[in-house]
Order: sequence, then structure tokens, then C-alpha cells
Amino acid sequence: MPTSENVTELTVGLGTLALLNAGLAQSKNRSGLIWFLVSLLLGPIATFLLVLLDKVHSDRKRTPRP
Repeated sequence: MPTSENVTELTVGLGTLALLNAGLAQSKNRSGLIWFLVSLLLGPIATFLLVLLDKVHSDRKRTPRP
């Protein structure tokens, strides 16, 4: 039977993994919020998918911010 301490550790671990995946997704020009939510559901499987996916290249030119 899971204890409250085990559930807390699992929650913190999945939350941390979801934040890392959101950062990884943003580095590949993908939506950090979407991948954060996907990571909460899929956990390490989402990390594996993000590693396999190529970086999205934007066709529009970036304008420098003032």
C-alpha cells in the first residue's frame, strides 16, 4: 500500500520531469505548456518522444526586440 510519503515523492518527481520536458520542448521550438501537460500524463515516455523529435524550424524571420 502506498504511503503518503511515497505519493509525495512521486508527485515531486513527475513535476520536476514535466518542468524539464517543458524546457526541452522550448529548446526545440515546441510548446512548453503542451509538453508540460503531456509529461504529467506520460512521464518518461514524453521525455523519450521529445528526444526523438527534431527541432521545429520557423519559416518566419525574427525581428530584433528594441
